[in-house]
Amino acid sequence: MKIRKAKKEDVQFIVEMLANDKLGKLREDYKLPLPEKYCRAFENIDNDPNQELVVIENESGEVIGTLQLSFIQYLTYQGGIRAQIEAVRIHESYRGKGIGKKLFEWAITRAKEKGAHVLQLTTDKKRPEAFDFYIKLGFKASHEGMKLHFL
Repeated sequence: MKIRKAKKEDVQFIVEMLANDKLGKLREDYKLPLPEKYCRAFENIDNDPNQELVVIENESGEVIGTLQLSFIQYLTYQGGIRAQIEAVRIHESYRGKGIGKKLFEWAITRAKEKGAHVLQLTTDKKRPEAFDFYIKLGFKASHEGMKLHFL
């Protein structure tokens, strides 16, 4: 398996994975051809040095997982850098095979390489299995998160 930076031609497979669960079906608009808004978003991510969208490929070169790692510079923690994981998905036929763990190990190493002092994520309370997975990886539920949705 290989983890690499996502390319434009991967966007279709990434969005398909994002849409392939009960919550993703409600918020994504996966269809072919893929709506242009996804291509624009990819270009913005790809051109931002503080964003790393990666995919993991199987031995045949098929995209079977993805995550986005963002680096947030701020003044607290003496001008520290916070790394944030978003949009983690593993293709349904590869779940439970250690692919997610491999992606997270990569993200942890990458965050340390970039000098981040913390790696954070949020998870929807409707995904208890994800919460348990993150706890096993060493994440701690140390803060209570809040969101204000505009859509």
